[in-house]
Amino acid sequence: MNTVSTTGVQSSPSRSTGQGSCVPVVFVVDDELSVRESLQGLFRAYGWQAHTFATAGEFLSRPRASCPSCLVLDITLPDLTGLELQRLLAADRADMPIIFITGHRDVPMTVQAMKAGAVEFLTKPFSAEVLLSAVRSAIEQSCVKQGQEAHLTMLRRRYASLSPREREVMRLVVRGRLNKLVAAELGISEITVKSHRGGAMRKMQARSFAELVRIADALGIECDSLHEAGGRA
Repeated sequence: MNTVSTTGVQSSPSRSTGQGSCVPVVFVVDDELSVRESLQGLFRAYGWQAHTFATAGEFLSRPRASCPSCLVLDITLPDLTGLELQRLLAADRADMPIIFITGHRDVPMTVQAMKAGAVEFLTKPFSAEVLLSAVRSAIEQSCVKQGQEAHLTMLRRRYASLSPREREVMRLVVRGRLNKLVAAELGISEITVKSHRGGAMRKMQARSFAELVRIADALGIECDSLHEAGGRA
């Protein structure tokens, strides 16, 4: 069976993501050799990197991609099912959107995959343009998710640079505590609170108190314990 019709589809120049020379990667997991070869040729002709695997285990043994990526995944595999692999990837590679392909559409299975975040669920045979459109959308999602992940990593590094006392003050003020209440709760002077608050804002590179609150929300620190073990600055 000819899985992909390439009629009218032309090869395209290399499609970077605007992140230097980082070319998106399309992974294909399908136990049919003809499908793997067909899709690999299609994606490479379109300008993306393409890597294929016959089993879920082979794919999982490969390190995660640093460039934006997506996974074209057959629902039926020799070791794990596509849905089982999707569940595994949800925790470890959440920035990698999934496009399911199958020879036999099953409505409950389709609903389950889409509810779990799949970009598309295609039934073989399908046109190359339909698949390429789904991959383009998936790559765009991956770019956004990787950007969000990089921003969160940067915020975590900044937060780690705060002294223990600066963290305590930050946690209290983003909850709306006035400086004098923070001072009373921590047993320090209001002037000291202002100093630690200013230090936290400077190190977090928050241009306003509202931005500091948004940063705290992104880090999820508003629900942390108010006190930390260890010394005080």
